[in-house]
Amino acid sequence: MESPKILNTVPGYATSSKPGRILRLYKDFRKNFSLLMLTLPMVIYVFIFNYLPIGGIIVAFKNYRFDEGILGSKWIGLENFKFFFTSPDVWRITRNTLGYNGLFIVLGLVVPVAFALLLFEIKGRTMLKVYQTTMFFPHFLSWVVVAYMAYSFLNPQSGLLNQLFVSLGLEPLDWYVQPRPWMFILPVAYIWKTVGMSTLMYYATLMGIDHEYFEAAALEGASRWQITMKITLPFLYPLMIILTILAIGHIFYADFGLFYQLPMNSSMLYSTTDVIDTYVIRAIRENGNIAMASAADFYKSVVGFVLVMLTNAIVRKHSAENALF
Repeated sequence: MESPKILNTVPGYATSSKPGRILRLYKDFRKNFSLLMLTLPMVIYVFIFNYLPIGGIIVAFKNYRFDEGILGSKWIGLENFKFFFTSPDVWRITRNTLGYNGLFIVLGLVVPVAFALLLFEIKGRTMLKVYQTTMFFPHFLSWVVVAYMAYSFLNPQSGLLNQLFVSLGLEPLDWYVQPRPWMFILPVAYIWKTVGMSTLMYYATLMGIDHEYFEAAALEGASRWQITMKITLPFLYPLMIILTILAIGHIFYADFGLFYQLPMNSSMLYSTTDVIDTYVIRAIRENGNIAMASAADFYKSVVGFVLVMLTNAIVRKHSAENALF
């Protein structure tokens, strides 16, 4: 019969009993205590602002009245959802939300990866820092500031674009009453403001690649394109997959500042700029209908959760090591 001391040296044996598992968890906790303390402020923040408000979901199933409060308001089942889905605007806002966010997912994947690969080819440290700073700076700007920057270009009377059109003999455009151009303005503004952060994330991953891979490929006579396709991109795949899964989970969550502030909330542009988030804000502001707004938000959360689970299941089926769970 084997000695218990020998068996305890076998990996996993000590954790086969409950006391062993508790002891191992305690040791891990002591070992990673400083790291856990570093994450504590964010854990508290997420708990307060993301988990505690979950109790407010019941508002979506009530005829909410301010004087009666959340608990005192009358239960009405799915009536708020019925009101939302039978609204004449539901198709428009759903189409815009899915369409723009689907485009943003594609652009938010392709453009940052392309920029990260270009930055990776730059050898001069001075120019590299200039490019990084230039791309990352818009991330810190509020959409309110960006909206007024865009207004300086799109102002119907004195905007730079209209002045350019006039100088070329073209008719000036009233950008804030014509919905069609905003199908292109919104994606351009989104990429300009967000590409820097994603690019730096991908670039940081590239910086972690062992240069021996590139040296070995160069000795074998591989071209730059072959090195990019066979070495560089495969190292980016895990991060690309994770960010894409998370983005798909937020496909119903439009960037409120982008769709509300940038078009200056012009009612003439609703056909191309109105999304679920802006629709919900107007429902609260104009009608005080918090219950319907809660129903719309709950609907977004459920759809996002289902999409994350489905996307992760597809990824796990084809590449289990790159799945979230």
